[in-house]
Amino acid sequence: MHVWQRPFALLPTFAPRPWGVMDLAPWFPNPTPAVKVGEAWFTADGNPTGAGPTFGELTRRHPAEILGPGQGEECPLLVKILFTSERLSIQVHPDDEYAAIHHDGSRGKTEAWHVIAAEPNATIGIGLSAPLTREQGEAAALSGEIEHLMDWRPAAAGDTFLVPAGTVHALGPGLTLIEVQEQSDITYRLFDYGRGRELHLEHGFAVSDLGPYTLGNDTRHTADAGRTILTHCRYFTMECRTSRGQLLFAPLAPHFHLVVVIKGEGTIAGEPMVPGAVWCVPAKADPFVIESSQSCDLLITYPSVTPTASFYEPSETA
Repeated sequence: MHVWQRPFALLPTFAPRPWGVMDLAPWFPNPTPAVKVGEAWFTADGNPTGAGPTFGELTRRHPAEILGPGQGEECPLLVKILFTSERLSIQVHPDDEYAAIHHDGSRGKTEAWHVIAAEPNATIGIGLSAPLTREQGEAAALSGEIEHLMDWRPAAAGDTFLVPAGTVHALGPGLTLIEVQEQSDITYRLFDYGRGRELHLEHGFAVSDLGPYTLGNDTRHTADAGRTILTHCRYFTMECRTSRGQLLFAPLAPHFHLVVVIKGEGTIAGEPMVPGAVWCVPAKADPFVIESSQSCDLLITYPSVTPTASFYEPSETA
């Protein structure tokens, strides 16, 4: 059987961050117990896979079969799980055009967050509470006042936020969330609470929208039982499927799907899946079944603004 004919596991690599956590339970054992881990990455070039080669090696060998026609040889989406114990830097990301010019043809970074655990009073910062000029923004970043000018909003498990490139943003402590973004690692830090890391004020304020965040929450339930479209943009759609029993897959879309297990246990194409597991469903995958004896919550994301028809309950075709 070819590697693209069935889903395969994407294994995490862990990134230390000063705002991370020491304990990744119940999602993962901490591979470096003496170091704070802030991010688990799953779809970067060097991520190991259950199929043997790294994810990048597989997508370069079989780009059309795994990613789909027109997707290139690199996965266009980066999936992470983030863990916070302190506030992240106040930061911003460039759009595709700016990144291509200033970072050797790189993609920009539009991203979205889906909160899977949150301590009481957890917050996210998204946009500014009132518009600023660039000069005011730079002065606020240098003085630290920008922390108090952010629009800090409550965040709870189940919340989803779309963060377009150019949005000034930050995460507060006490959060665990799934982040889906363009495959890019370009971050411009505007303020970092005196941690001593480099700031990027020239690039950052060149791309920042220095005003309030105005996007409404576009999460919506569908006619399919247990299916919620969390958010979408030109780069990806994120949805949540709650399944008990069987969820069927048929190759009805021309692109890959990424499946993140949020809650519950079961099997995917006969292989065990547990919370924190991430799977790539290749574009050319054969039909298969996700089975669970208990309620199982899955986040599914893919590079299309149109919701996929590939996952469905058996009763939906009856």
